[in-house]
Amino acid sequence: MQAAPPRRLPAGIWVLGFVSLLMDVSSEMIHSLLPVFLVTGLGASMLTVGLLEGAAEATALVVKVFSGAWSDWLGRRKPLAVLGYGLGAASKPLFALADAVGVVVAARLADRVGKGMRGAPRDALVADLAHPDQRGAAYGLRQSLDTVGAFLGPLVAIGLMLLWANDFRAIFWVAVVPAVLSVLLLVVGVREPERPASAVRVNPIRRENLRQLTRAYWWVVGIGALFTLARFSEAFLVLRAQQGGLAIAWAPLVLIAMNVVYSALAYPFGKLADRMSHRRLLAIGLAVLIAADLALAAADTGLLLWAGIGLWGVHMALTQGLLATMVAATAPPALRGTAFGMFNLASGLALLVASGLAGLLWDRLGGASTFIAGAALSALALAALAWKAPAADGG
Repeated sequence: MQAAPPRRLPAGIWVLGFVSLLMDVSSEMIHSLLPVFLVTGLGASMLTVGLLEGAAEATALVVKVFSGAWSDWLGRRKPLAVLGYGLGAASKPLFALADAVGVVVAARLADRVGKGMRGAPRDALVADLAHPDQRGAAYGLRQSLDTVGAFLGPLVAIGLMLLWANDFRAIFWVAVVPAVLSVLLLVVGVREPERPASAVRVNPIRRENLRQLTRAYWWVVGIGALFTLARFSEAFLVLRAQQGGLAIAWAPLVLIAMNVVYSALAYPFGKLADRMSHRRLLAIGLAVLIAADLALAAADTGLLLWAGIGLWGVHMALTQGLLATMVAATAPPALRGTAFGMFNLASGLALLVASGLAGLLWDRLGGASTFIAGAALSALALAALAWKAPAADGG
């Protein structure tokens, strides 16, 4: 008989959330300004921005395969998480030093390798720390705190842009501080559960072990990849608003608005995922994404633009923690890191295609076409959910 869940989430979940918050403050101070810095400061094209964003995120997600499998083999999650956060912190000064697109590419890819190194072990660690009946809430809480950082970072960036007369590089230097603090907090604040003495170290990516990943798990992987193909980098939200005349100094306001909504709703929607059909909740998220894309296609300024940005935040809150909960629910505990890694590999390849296509459509047909394509792909993903899913998907 399974023990009743505790009334409160473990302290380690909260610490992991604040570690994510600090790193996101650092990352979003840079990333909220990076598309504008690339286009106006370094002369990059929209296609270049799209390919860079897609390659950067795909790199992070591909690296998660190996870091997740490595954490399963070691039976430890925290050391790889520390290494990943440390690499992310070490990459931040490169943005301030960049004088060409190539340097930004190197910095962005190094930052995303760090994200990939920490992502799957950290997500598996959340599942290791949380009671099974609280995983939706645990992923929702971590995502919510992570997203607080995602809007605090752009908010600080706006203030400093106004204070320092659009000095991109000075702001990029300030971003180093919270990145270093996040690594220190992880080192001192998280205690990993002890591995059972009887546990046997095995190679998680051997064929006989991968066969333990069930049909229900692979269904989640497929749906997650299709869903990721339907959305692309949030950099295009920033560029859409700038296309409508938003001043450069106020460009981070786009990510602030989206992430305020995302942060406010991620935890309650995570708790809802512990009680509601996962498939139904994911379908609602896709419907919201369609509405967001159509609003953004229709307007690059005014109320409709900001409604689309807000709806984008709602769909993120509905789906990101939910997909992690679905992976944790369908993967064997001993292969949890590998399962998150494989899931993120599929999603990473889809994101590379999605962001490259978004940039190409923007360059050839204009900004509205990018969001129309996103709505069409979202509708395709929604139709795929109508197919009968394995029972283990949560409904």
